Amino acid sequence: MNPLDWLLHEQVTIAGSPVLIREIVGNGFGLASALFGMRRMVSAWPVGIVGNVLLFTVFVGGVFDTPQDKDLWGQAGRQVFFALVSLYGWYRWYQTRHQGAATGVQPRWATARERIELLGVGVVLYAIAYFVLSELGSWGPQWDAWILTGSILATYGMARGFVEFWLIWIAVDVVGVPLLVQSKFYPSATMYVVYGLFCIVGFASWWKIQNKERAVTPEPVVVG
Repeated sequence: MNPLDWLLHEQVTIAGSPVLIREIVGNGFGLASALFGMRRMVSAWPVGIVGNVLLFTVFVGGVFDTPQDKDLWGQAGRQVFFALVSLYGWYRWYQTRHQGAATGVQPRWATARERIELLGVGVVLYAIAYFVLSELGSWGPQWDAWILTGSILATYGMARGFVEFWLIWIAVDVVGVPLLVQSKFYPSATMYVVYGLFCIVGFASWWKIQNKERAVTPEPVVVG
């Protein structure tokens, strides 16, 4: 078996259920992306996109004939949005880095206006996601819509350098773990637990960096 066939078709048994190797590998890329993101490395974005592609094929189980045979369209859809927003984040962090910054972004708290805008966008996205996912027959559409909406907002927040994006990820993980366990996506559920713990560390790290950099530089003026 060549490496590509192994990645696409090989399975292991976890808790008595078959699990695709590419689900494990895709989550590995996701964790690597999160680690690079905490360190504000531009490479976080392309690494994350590789994981997005792999996991998209995992969560549309009925289409790609996965062992779980369940369609989590919200989980799959968020991989598409991740990839799109990651292109924006990659470009934004790359620009910042090549304008003389030591890293891809300077963490900061979102302004009151930005928080209100994120909340409003979140409400609209959730309503749309719930309707679409219900029509598609997604398994657990109310929770899947929550995860999809939160994931989009968190990824956008990371691209903008908002410290709050870590808190949004934690809210996503709290819902994501039980959903993925019930649908037998065990590697992804395990990674959500790891992500949750990692997000606590990441939040503390960015908060500390933000306070340190604010102490030595003037507060930036945010337009728009």
